[in-house]
Amino acid sequence: MKAKSSFRINRIHPVTNGVFNLLFVLLAASAILPVVLVFMISISSEESIRLVGYSFFPAQLSGKAYQFLWNERQTIFSAFFTSVFVTCVGTVLGVSVTTAMGYSLSRPNFKLKGFYTTVIFIPMLFGGGMVASYVVNANILGLRNKIWVLILPLMVSSYNIVICKTFFKTSIPDSIIESAKIDGATQMRTFLSIVIPISKPLFATIALFLSFGYWNDWFLSSLYISDSKLISLQALLNNIMRSLEYMANNPSAGVSLQQYKAQMPGESVRMAIAIVIVIPIACAYPFFQKYFISGLTIGAVKG
Repeated sequence: MKAKSSFRINRIHPVTNGVFNLLFVLLAASAILPVVLVFMISISSEESIRLVGYSFFPAQLSGKAYQFLWNERQTIFSAFFTSVFVTCVGTVLGVSVTTAMGYSLSRPNFKLKGFYTTVIFIPMLFGGGMVASYVVNANILGLRNKIWVLILPLMVSSYNIVICKTFFKTSIPDSIIESAKIDGATQMRTFLSIVIPISKPLFATIALFLSFGYWNDWFLSSLYISDSKLISLQALLNNIMRSLEYMANNPSAGVSLQQYKAQMPGESVRMAIAIVIVIPIACAYPFFQKYFISGLTIGAVKG
């Protein structure tokens, strides 16, 4: 009788359930429909865009935008592989360094804990500014027109370190660490063999933040990279968004500049390259999602 009463109290009313479902449908639509609209514009003809504007139902379909990108495949693929390399390498290095720093700061017996906490906390409040960053990266470190200038500035974030420190301090029981010490494990062995296996949600979260940051970044490439072979896909999109003359000034079809400009689909090619950018990172997201709903330390300590 008591269990039946508890079930009645905790169950969701059908009307409430319907409202929640409708809300989730609207939220999903608000995320999906813009991507659908961008895709429809990318396959719309220039005449259709002039007549009906941006529409889910274009007056005339055309694949000229994607044909144009295929003709420029050398430039597009070069920028694409640069973005993939920067995202993969930067994410691996960033996760490794960030989690290691967070774990070190979470240990109460770390002698320099207070000093490094202060060093990490200060950049969260104050920044040197763009000029100082440019002088350090370009002049002092000599990273201009080098692939590492797209990786190192975004590799470590004070915010991510604080997330790692808080997670390790609150979610990793001290009894596990002490047991490893009693068994003779070093700090590195403890971190690799014990901490990492039970911290997959944290690693997935930091990796997701870093991969999105690297993949969507265009500013560093625009600021430090003048070599067309090292430009990222996002910076290429930004250049196209600012002026299609970037592509027109680098023709690969063997035609004159005037002919090339005349052949270029304007709005649709912008949307087409946006689709090219969105698809890879959208496909990567499901690999991280499963860790967000998994238990953190369930079963780690018994008795």
